[in-house]
Amino acid sequence: MRVCHNISTVFDDPNLISHGGLPAMMELAEQAGLHGLVAEHVRVPGTAGANAAVKVSAVVAGMVTGADSISDLDVLRHGGMGRIFDGIRAATTLGTHLRGYTFGHIRQLDAVASRFLTSLAGCSPILSGADQIVFVDVDDTIRETHGYQKQGAAYGYSRVKGLNAQLAVISTPLSAPMIGGARLRKGNSASAHGADRLITDTLATLRRAVPGAALVVVRADSAYFNRDTIHAAIRGGARFSITAKMNPAVTKAIAAIKEDAWEAIQYPNAIFDQEQQRWISDAEVAEIEFTAFQSPVADRVTARLIVRRVKRLNPRHQDELLPGWRHHGVFTNNPMPLLQAEACHRDHALVEQVIADLKDGALAHAPSGKFLANAAWLVMATMAFNLTRAAATLASETLGRARTATIRRTLINVAARVANTARRWILHLPRDWPWQPQLENLIERLHPPPIPATT
Repeated sequence: MRVCHNISTVFDDPNLISHGGLPAMMELAEQAGLHGLVAEHVRVPGTAGANAAVKVSAVVAGMVTGADSISDLDVLRHGGMGRIFDGIRAATTLGTHLRGYTFGHIRQLDAVASRFLTSLAGCSPILSGADQIVFVDVDDTIRETHGYQKQGAAYGYSRVKGLNAQLAVISTPLSAPMIGGARLRKGNSASAHGADRLITDTLATLRRAVPGAALVVVRADSAYFNRDTIHAAIRGGARFSITAKMNPAVTKAIAAIKEDAWEAIQYPNAIFDQEQQRWISDAEVAEIEFTAFQSPVADRVTARLIVRRVKRLNPRHQDELLPGWRHHGVFTNNPMPLLQAEACHRDHALVEQVIADLKDGALAHAPSGKFLANAAWLVMATMAFNLTRAAATLASETLGRARTATIRRTLINVAARVANTARRWILHLPRDWPWQPQLENLIERLHPPPIPATT
């Protein structure tokens, strides 16, 4: 494709907007009660906290369009945006608002995010299939930072300097993942620090959003193999599926598995082993009863230890005297059959897709030098993520499972011209837009036709 004319560029049209799908997004947010929830729960003092409902909605709107820093929020102030939206604020005003948060205000914002997700579940089928089984996946990630003025930045387990974000992701086999809760911690925080509180809050949110959820399984990796995490899941009425640390007790239990108990399996899709840097296509699985946390007695938990073993390849391709195995244990009380429970645990990896999605959007940076401002930014980023996913699910089943960047490109960041005819506001969008049916479907589902009167 080549440019076929000499083109002069002039920025002079006051009626154009670059995010023609944003009005539909924010209308869904309004139907889910975002504005009212912030007004009810968030109480930031002083001038920084004035009109918090307007400012939080503006930050979420900017994140929906792809803003990943405070200055990027000025993307809302161009062309005809002021004719479509009221309450648009300058990026500096929104930054001042974020810096006005304390820890208590972050918890208020958490309450808004929880209730907002519950409301979105009533407006969009984002948790379809929850009456069968729901997964809650917990993990954390390091958001790399630079410079010496970033509060809370430190070197963590990955040896990268930054801040630690802990997430709890809710999903079902039929729906794409949603973020049920998020916490920002210091960069050198232990992965499992505070996970019990996050799990408790997320399970409470899930019960409000889907009162009839039958089976809930909390999944996590070996960093969360501790009594607090597992007891939090049990107290919340959920099952757990946690990768077991290879401590002496676990190793002893694996050694006690009889050789004829191992069941050979072959996965339809290969798995990439990070340690050996190779693809694994077959393995053997067995299980044994195991009691974790022997002391004190009140903390003991007895459940299944499901073990997958894979042959360790000799890197020099020499003949082996004795076969070597690498073992991966999963401590779980999941009632599924052996092979199904083991495969179910491996699906925990979907939380990494959510983390990648966030880092490709609002969490590309920790935009402020203030720790609590970044904590508020993270919570608002989760609200923007859930809002985008809910709107995409209304638009089409395919887009509902797409990456956030794909949803932005197809449904949100489409140019439009604002017009007013006979006291009606009209958005003129490009002709032959490839995703016109999906965008029309979203708008129609937000504005269902009136039910005809019966006589």
